[in-house]
Amino acid sequence: MNSPAPSSNDVKTHHESVGAWAKRYYFANRAAIESVLRPYGIGTTQWYVLYQLANDGPTIQRDLGQLLHLERATLSGIVSTLVRKGHVEQVPGATDQRQRVLHLTKAGRKLWEGLPDPIAVIGATSLQDISEAELATAVRVLKAATQRLNDYMADGDRT
Repeated sequence: MNSPAPSSNDVKTHHESVGAWAKRYYFANRAAIESVLRPYGIGTTQWYVLYQLANDGPTIQRDLGQLLHLERATLSGIVSTLVRKGHVEQVPGATDQRQRVLHLTKAGRKLWEGLPDPIAVIGATSLQDISEAELATAVRVLKAATQRLNDYMADGDRT
């Protein structure tokens, strides 16, 4: 049995939903961050890898993929690019040589120290004049909604 086509009011409601605005903000935020990082020759996800290594030190590549919610193949390509650029080094794990531990190189540390913090730069623009209470509410709502969706998906096939 076919469902009726959504009315223009239904479509408009969906385009003004929290989810629709979260998506718009995500894409606008990502584009702005990329514009901040472009002069330095790195992308958003490369920045997050460098951030992790600069702030938390050497990290097992598999663990980094879990932290950043990246597929293994995606992270492998990003790490390969950072290795090729000389910013990151991969070394075998001390206890399990099959594991790859990522380290920031001297060149990577120098790059990191010269990078602006794109999160702070973009946040200063996009979140100016928004109170701490409003930001806390937004974070709380999005965290709860995300957790509920993750729980919903973990319950099994929804088709």
